[in-house]
Amino acid sequence: MARSSSGLVAGLTAAALAVVGFLAYQASASAPDQFGSPATPSAVPSGQTSGGTGQKPKNPLALPAKSGKGVRVVYALGQRRVWLVARNGKVERTFGVMPSTVSPVPGVYTVTSRSGSVPGSDGVRIEHVVRFASVDSVAIGFSAAVNGSMESPDPDKKTGGVRMKRADGDAMWTFAAIGSKVVVVP
Repeated sequence: MARSSSGLVAGLTAAALAVVGFLAYQASASAPDQFGSPATPSAVPSGQTSGGTGQKPKNPLALPAKSGKGVRVVYALGQRRVWLVARNGKVERTFGVMPSTVSPVPGVYTVTSRSGSVPGSDGVRIEHVVRFASVDSVAIGFSAAVNGSMESPDPDKKTGGVRMKRADGDAMWTFAAIGSKVVVVP
């Protein structure tokens, strides 16, 4: 009886390991690449054709068409996403953001000011503030909350902070000096 119990346990263990291995593979295959090194060119996966239609599906991480040329920050309002684009047109980094309650109209802007650490208009301490626009006397800029939060802003308050994770804020701070181009697309 001990032999059949050992065999049963070994079989169940092997099956469990196979399931865990399969689930780990699925998780790694579907995880976004932007969690890797920010300078990795593979941070934006290429589109793949889907079976049936013959058309390439829209890649949500792909740099938006008609977003300019050269070194620039691209901010897609509808996608809630930012791309840091190098001189050669390669995306150095892309990441999701939490938009403010006041947004700039699509167009080309320039970074006008930066602040290392200040209180946000919502009272949250923020760092690496990169301002590029003003709408109805509300300064619009990218920033990261020191506490790491990316909560939705209070819809009753006029705020201009486009929030990002701290690591993304560090990358933005390094990338976007005063005078840098910011392209806002719908």
